[in-house]
Amino acid sequence: RTGQVISPSGGFLGKERPLFQFGLGGKVGDGRQYLSWISLDDHVSAMVKILTDDTITGPVNLTGPAPATNAQFTKALAEALHRPAVVPFPTPIAKAVLGPELVDETICAGQRVKPAKLLDHGFEFRDTTIAESIASALAQRR
Repeated sequence: RTGQVISPSGGFLGKERPLFQFGLGGKVGDGRQYLSWISLDDHVSAMVKILTDDTITGPVNLTGPAPATNAQFTKALAEALHRPAVVPFPTPIAKAVLGPELVDETICAGQRVKPAKLLDHGFEFRDTTIAESIASALAQRR
């Protein structure tokens, strides 16, 4: 299972970034719903670990070590882009802009998944917080 991949281009961040750049970003709903995320670099490194470590068996959660709430994600992305994000983003507009599937299944539903098996097998994350992951992805994009 994979969380939302925070990538320098495309993916979850690619859909959210333009809204925030225009000052239209904001938390969706009450902001307490969780987002399980993983940086692209950590995703690739974790896949290599899974494929090369014979002691890892069964399902593995490919998510960062610290799930973030929608409010934490919103704050981190707004700060990284030096934009305000004080007005909540209405759910119907989010569905129209981002697509109903992404909003219903990811942003509004919320998932608090942790990578227990990766951590138990000594995997070390490069990006341990959503803020680090966003900053890293945006730095790679430049």
